[in-house]
Amino acid sequence: MLDKIERLPVRLLGTGHAVPSRVMTNNDFAKYLDTSDDWIVERTGIRERRIATDGETTAPLATSAGRAALVEAGIDPKEVDLVICGTVTPEVPFPATACFVHRDLGCVNAAAFDISAACSGFLYSLITGSKFLQGGTWKTALIIGVDCMSRVSDYQDRGSCILFGDGAGAVLIRRASLSDGKGILHHRMYADGKGVEMLYVPAGGTRRPANEQTVAAREHYLRMNGREIYKFAVSRMQEIIEQTLCEAGVRPEQVDMVIPHQSNLRIIESARQRIGWPKEKMLINIERYGNTSAGSIGIGLDECRKDGRVKEGSLILLVAFGAGLTWASALWQL
Repeated sequence: MLDKIERLPVRLLGTGHAVPSRVMTNNDFAKYLDTSDDWIVERTGIRERRIATDGETTAPLATSAGRAALVEAGIDPKEVDLVICGTVTPEVPFPATACFVHRDLGCVNAAAFDISAACSGFLYSLITGSKFLQGGTWKTALIIGVDCMSRVSDYQDRGSCILFGDGAGAVLIRRASLSDGKGILHHRMYADGKGVEMLYVPAGGTRRPANEQTVAAREHYLRMNGREIYKFAVSRMQEIIEQTLCEAGVRPEQVDMVIPHQSNLRIIESARQRIGWPKEKMLINIERYGNTSAGSIGIGLDECRKDGRVKEGSLILLVAFGAGLTWASALWQL
């Protein structure tokens, strides 16, 4: 069945990730919020997260992750044709964060732009970049998922601030031939704009530019309907996993590793149990990083490659959902 669907033949050359040095534990929140380590772990699976300090902003984190991928691959930045950053917490409103990465890495021959798809940003960027490579004009792309969610989290809101951390994950990909057998075997991207206000930042754009009133009302911090987001995530994650595997003609046991967006341990476990995967086949690192939004899948992929759980020839499934509402998947033969 795989020959009847669109393949994106790309080869993975290198991966990298970067996280801030500061660790914020659940007990740090308990010092000033009505919460506890047990309460947070039970509801989310998170024990600690990395929080950016001075100088650890979105572009430097993205650049560090991208540099690590280039170094591992042994590729000169001048060989990169395309830089895409998936982020909803850009370095500045404009220009694109990818342009900062372009400058700081010396990707002088590359085009550069951002994609805003929240937690689905890495997969939206990976799929978009892979499609660009198939056009024949470009050969090599640097794809980075990065967010500094601490910069838009309201640390007075117990229900949301405990969830998020900061980080970046990067992959360097190169166009391959269909005969290689490598690449993204199947992919899906979806959105439902009716959910735009389930998870969003009310002010700071053209609709509500920053002023004294928006700052006083804390409208530059994210707002989240946690209950509805949870229900959406549980159903959509299970649906897109089953759809992707079914359409690709792949049985669950043929997948070597599942790397899901790290949103909530209960959501991940619900999907794992429904499909019937053993625990060792599904990456879980949310206890150390929290929800790093677009950064999470790239971070997870790099960790899996570094510790040997994923290697050349592995069949991996990447899946994410996020604000927008957006959700996406990619079945990738490495």
